[in-house]
Amino acid sequence: MKTYASKLSGFKFLLLSGVMLCLNSCTSSEKQPVWSDEFNYSGLPDSSKWGYDSGGHGWGNNELQYYTYADSNNAVVKDGNLIITARKQTKDSSNYTSARLISKLKGDWLYGRIEVRAKLPAGRGIWPAIWMLPTDWKYGGWPESGEIDIMENVGYMPDSVFGSVHTKAFNHVIQTQKTKGLYLTDLYSAFHVYAVDWNKDKIVFLVDDKEYFSFSNTGKGFEEWPFDKRFHLLLNVAVGGNWGGQKGIDSTITSAAMTVDYVRVYQK
Repeated sequence: MKTYASKLSGFKFLLLSGVMLCLNSCTSSEKQPVWSDEFNYSGLPDSSKWGYDSGGHGWGNNELQYYTYADSNNAVVKDGNLIITARKQTKDSSNYTSARLISKLKGDWLYGRIEVRAKLPAGRGIWPAIWMLPTDWKYGGWPESGEIDIMENVGYMPDSVFGSVHTKAFNHVIQTQKTKGLYLTDLYSAFHVYAVDWNKDKIVFLVDDKEYFSFSNTGKGFEEWPFDKRFHLLLNVAVGGNWGGQKGIDSTITSAAMTVDYVRVYQK
């Protein structure tokens, strides 16, 4: 009896050890949170996490807004949300102001899952975006070092969002960009989670955890896959531009805001 009890005790110990080892192994292989902003404060966006691109030179797309720097009229946190607002307001030679927040050198990642829960601004001529650019531009200027557009919407297409990548071989200038749209009817009245899962083999685009587009690494070099370097996140609302203003701008719009509930980044 004593021998049986000893064996039973030893078996229980081994079983428990095996379970703990499995749990530890499983946990280590899952993606863990590495960076986030829950916007559970008030005032300007957290300066330890966000910087700004500022100016009004068209941003390569003939956009009409002037991006301000740390101006609560255009970017403010309140009621648990980040609110980025484009306004019909003259600044320098621009007739609109807005904000373009960047996580550069405050949040930069190579691979992972990036999620942004947001409600989009409505209006013809309004062009909100959640996207990523290379931090170090190792392969050269745009588009050589790449661009990942997690979500774009243009106001004259109120029922569609788009996910895209741009590289030297695949970009909109030469009309070879890799992109896909998703039909949604409540972009301006409801929050959705816009995300990418990015690893060395593929970038998967998701809305509300449902995949709708992916772009795979062809293995043919940086011209097609520059996505082996760190990138940072951008959040902005543009006005007009080559795409956003393609069908004109509703002149009655005095303000349009993108409301962001959270930003979360996970990595293995």
